[in-house]
Amino acid sequence: MPDQLVTIRTRDGDCPLHVAVPPGPGWFPAVIFYMDAGGIRPAVRDMARRLAAAGYLVLLPDLFYRYGPYGPFVPKEVFAGDFRAILGPLMATTGNDKAAEDTEAVLAYLDSRDDVAGGAVGAVGFCMGGGMALAAAAAYPERFASVASFHGGNLATDAPTSPHLGAPRLKAEIYVAAAEHDRSYPPEMAARLETALTQAGVRYSAETYPAAHGWMKPDFPVYDPQAAEHGWSQMLALFDRTLRSRA
Repeated sequence: MPDQLVTIRTRDGDCPLHVAVPPGPGWFPAVIFYMDAGGIRPAVRDMARRLAAAGYLVLLPDLFYRYGPYGPFVPKEVFAGDFRAILGPLMATTGNDKAAEDTEAVLAYLDSRDDVAGGAVGAVGFCMGGGMALAAAAAYPERFASVASFHGGNLATDAPTSPHLGAPRLKAEIYVAAAEHDRSYPPEMAARLETALTQAGVRYSAETYPAAHGWMKPDFPVYDPQAAEHGWSQMLALFDRTLRSRA
């Protein structure tokens, strides 16, 4: 089935939502895909399709909808220049708290479909989306069975919206995949997040990849095919374990 593009109404406006549906008829477990700072673009939609091909209904909201029309960006071109000047204004329109609010509308849309198996969903986030996925799971703990964060940044800071503060509310199983070379998630921050998860009794696993921030994204300059395939295997194992058993 071809991708679907719908518009959902959030508290702040209309959000485009890309939906990747597995082939064939049936009822499918669902996964919400939280994008990176590069926004919606062909590589991200291809990743959603790959996850759908594995049997998951994938919901990919455009979390830059508050900004208005943009891009699509080509990361290799963006990172060759002043990427903060290009992406900063878009990133300023969202955040962990706003993404969690937007998830309310994503879940409502999901509940309106008749091809979804079970009420529990999974989440995967990349870069800024890693923190958003954790924040959403803390905001709706009864809905999220699992969360995978890949090269997520700023996961445990002093900000009031820091994802680690939601650890006591989490009921999902968590997988945190860190990059060995990542100034946005240094070892001391990883330790802070893991301490919060441990103290909250959250079931989680954490892994540091010998790669750079952004290694999972095929259109990033630092894309690492071998590390990315390992990441995909870990992601699918998590979702197969936590979502298929509930379907």
